[in-house]
Amino acid sequence: MKKILLAFSLLAIQSVSIFAQETQKPIVLPLEGAINFRDIGGYTTTTGKKVLTDKIFRSAEISTLTDKDLNELAELHITNVIDFRGTDEAKKAPDKLPKGAQYYLCPAGSENVANGNYGDFLEKIKNNDNSFLMDFYGEKGVQYFGDRYRVMFDKLLNTKDNEAILYHCTAGRDRTGMATALIYYILQVPMETIEKDYVASNIYLKEKKKIGDDNSEQMYATMAKATGLSKETLEERMALKPEYIRAFFKAINTKYGSVENFLKKEMNITSADIKKLRQKYTK
Repeated sequence: MKKILLAFSLLAIQSVSIFAQETQKPIVLPLEGAINFRDIGGYTTTTGKKVLTDKIFRSAEISTLTDKDLNELAELHITNVIDFRGTDEAKKAPDKLPKGAQYYLCPAGSENVANGNYGDFLEKIKNNDNSFLMDFYGEKGVQYFGDRYRVMFDKLLNTKDNEAILYHCTAGRDRTGMATALIYYILQVPMETIEKDYVASNIYLKEKKKIGDDNSEQMYATMAKATGLSKETLEERMALKPEYIRAFFKAINTKYGSVENFLKKEMNITSADIKKLRQKYTK
C-alpha cells in the first residue's frame, strides 16, 4: 500500500486506496490516459488473509497513456503487460508501455472483436438478448480460456517479488474480468466478493479519461448507428451482471470438472503452484 501512495504522491489516491482497504471495495488508480485501472489487492480471503497490493494491476486499454502515467506505472515496477485484445484491436490502438516492460499479446477468442464481423452480436443487442455475452463467458468461450490466460499465469508464478504485472483488454471488463475472477478464485477470495468486484466495471467505465475516450466513443457510435439505439441504452444492455461470471465458472466446471483441473490441463499449474501463488500474493 505504501508504495502506491509514494508512487502517485497524491492525496486523492491516498484516500481512495485507504478507503478501499477498509471497506473491501476496488482500489482504483486515477490516470490521465486510461480508465478502469485498478490494483486487484486489498480483499480478504476465506482464510482471513489479504490479497497483496502493488503486485497485480488490471485496466482498460492503455494506448493513450500520458508521459505522467507511464512514469507512475514505472514507479509501480510493472515489468510485464499482458494484452487480451484481438490482433486487429491491438493494431488499431497499440499499447504504450512503461519503460522496460515486456509485452505479450494473448488474442485467443478475440480475433473477431474489432474486424466488423459482429452482425449477430449487434442484432442480439438490438433485441435485448444477452445470449451473446452468455456465450462469450460460457460454453462457446471456454475453448479459448486456456490459451488466453496461460501467459498471465506463467508471469504470476515467475515474476520477481519486487515486480508487478498488468493485464488488460479494450474496456477492462469482460476478458479482464474473467482473468481477475480466476486469480481471486485461486487466492481464495469469496465468490460474493468476486462477483461484486466484477460488476464494479459498470461504474468505473463511465469515468472519462481527461484526454478523451475516443476508442469507447467510436465503438458506441458505430453500434448506435447499426442498431438505432442510444448510447445510454447500449450501455444498459451491455452492463455486466453476476450471471455472466457465474456462467464462466460453470463452463469451466462442466468441461473440466473443476477450476483446479482446468488449470492443470490447460496451463500445467499443479497443486504446488497454487500453493505458491497463495503464498506469493496473499498475507
